[in-house]
Amino acid sequence: MGDESKFDKIQELAIRRCFFFPASEIYPDTPAGFWDYGPLGAALKRRIIDVWRQMIVKRDEMLEIDGAQILPESVFEASGHLKSFVDPLTECKKCRKIFRADKLIQDTTGKPIPEALSSEELDSLIQVNDVSCPECRAELSRVVKFNMMFRFTAGPKMDNKVALRPETCQSIFLDFPRLYRAMRAKLPIGIAQVGRSFRNEISPRQSLVRLRELIQAEVEVFFNPKKVEEFEKFDAVAERKLNFLLLGASKEEVLTAKEAARKKVVQNKIVAYYLVLLAEFYEKLGISPEKIRFRELPTEEKPFYAESAWDLEIKTSFGWLETVANHYRTDYDLKVHSEGSKTDLSVVDGNEKVLPWIWEDSMGIDRTLLVVLDAAYTEEPKRTLLKLPSYLAPIQVAVFPLVDRDGLTERARDIYEVLRSGFDAAFDEDDSIGRRYYRMDEIGVPFAVTVDYETLKDDAVTVRERDSKKQVRIKIGEIQDWLNQRIQMSHSA
Repeated sequence: MGDESKFDKIQELAIRRCFFFPASEIYPDTPAGFWDYGPLGAALKRRIIDVWRQMIVKRDEMLEIDGAQILPESVFEASGHLKSFVDPLTECKKCRKIFRADKLIQDTTGKPIPEALSSEELDSLIQVNDVSCPECRAELSRVVKFNMMFRFTAGPKMDNKVALRPETCQSIFLDFPRLYRAMRAKLPIGIAQVGRSFRNEISPRQSLVRLRELIQAEVEVFFNPKKVEEFEKFDAVAERKLNFLLLGASKEEVLTAKEAARKKVVQNKIVAYYLVLLAEFYEKLGISPEKIRFRELPTEEKPFYAESAWDLEIKTSFGWLETVANHYRTDYDLKVHSEGSKTDLSVVDGNEKVLPWIWEDSMGIDRTLLVVLDAAYTEEPKRTLLKLPSYLAPIQVAVFPLVDRDGLTERARDIYEVLRSGFDAAFDEDDSIGRRYYRMDEIGVPFAVTVDYETLKDDAVTVRERDSKKQVRIKIGEIQDWLNQRIQMSHSA
């Protein structure tokens, strides 16, 4: 069981300090599942994506694209989404409220419900477990499968059937042959994309956990299935330890990437390598290694396109949360799009023509931001603070005059103007210095520069570090180098 009270506190802080908050909240008819990011949340999100680009995309020499969010329905007919991208829906016969049937059954029984169950099987579970409407306890309707895609028409005659993408990956599959040729790529090659996806969820909940509009960072690795063991990059991560929760196991097993590949816990070296990259990415975000695990999905939980699947889960104050869905998609995607488009999507690898197989890492950026806040949120006797790594902090340095008079404010403003050219900085002269420290601690600002009366004499300022509250005197001309060193030191740790 998780600590729901901490989750509530994090959400309260996030809304109050404008990290994120409900979209169009002034209108009472706004549907659930849509959230806006304020200045602090938008900055934190950008920094998370920057770390993803640095530690995964650039590290692996991937190609990055930015595909269209609206695609013709024929794409999703070929991919299988029109038929299989569904959730089970049930409606209360009395109050007419609509719910996810599997979620109601799980809440009643305390047991996970396989995604592959038919409507009839879910109806039977509802009857056997006496599941009723959680609002008014009335009887529920029969379960129907509800397609979660947002579908509409385009063009002046409204005759082009299109849909908002439910995941970012389809553009990568469609663009792959062009990118492979134009960029002179060689297998294996990763293609990445970060952007918005749209899912008409039946019951959005827990703020950023389940959304109707979400941000994904996806990686599709194209490889020749005959050469999976010819992967030189693997050697650099072979001894890296990972936590695996295998099928039927009650606790995690620690294995090196080499052991996982050799014992066929994962399919091959390619899979093990990309799991390592993900684990190291989350560690860089401030997540402890023991709170990162890869859970093997049983057959009934796997997506329709995956031969095998692993969820990267983070242990949070509100339980284990999936943040990355990892899928061994084989040649499913290029095969169905070759058939659907009547286009050959195979490429030449060496002297061989091949239809590549695909390994996928599908990351939820919104959920990732939430687990970063959860890991950073700290309560001390006299303050609440976010212990964000300094390179993730939305604001890196705050500048204060000790008091708002005697020329201190003007001197502090001059220092602020210099610092904000190289850092994300804030200026605050209101209230006592203690209140200002508290405000900045609460949003995760790692350093605060205070201009006091001594500054007017010695051209030095007091710099306070957020976590330790230690204070040091630094000459004004040395502040930028000092901050750069501390932030860089944190980034390379």
